[in-house]
Amino acid sequence: MPPRRTTRHGSRDATAVKDERVRDERVLVYSTDGNLPLPAAPRRSQPQPAAGRTLPDDGIVRVARERRRASVVTLVHGLAEIELAATGKELKRLCGTGGTAKHGIVELQGDHREAVVAFFEQRGRRVKRAGG
Repeated sequence: MPPRRTTRHGSRDATAVKDERVRDERVLVYSTDGNLPLPAAPRRSQPQPAAGRTLPDDGIVRVARERRRASVVTLVHGLAEIELAATGKELKRLCGTGGTAKHGIVELQGDHREAVVAFFEQRGRRVKRAGG
């Protein structure tokens, strides 16, 4: 049994149990001594591409598949910023799935590489299947 200590507060006794497993995780909110803790550095909002994994800007549309947790995502790289939103919307409608178009990449939920490659070949674009 952990040691007990009794302290006197006013007219009644208070018993406190000291347990070595409990850590003190209190955070200083306000102090009058002028030594306030510095705020944490803000996080980056955009993911930065990994070194050595940048794709060339050569006009070729690259269609890749990526595993995320327990699902698969189809990624389309190499589109101009002007056509990104419209092409993303059209691809989502063609594949009948959800997705997003941001940071120069169209992401589609599921493995739709064949349909996406056929979509760009039909429009006369150079397209490559990238990755596995």
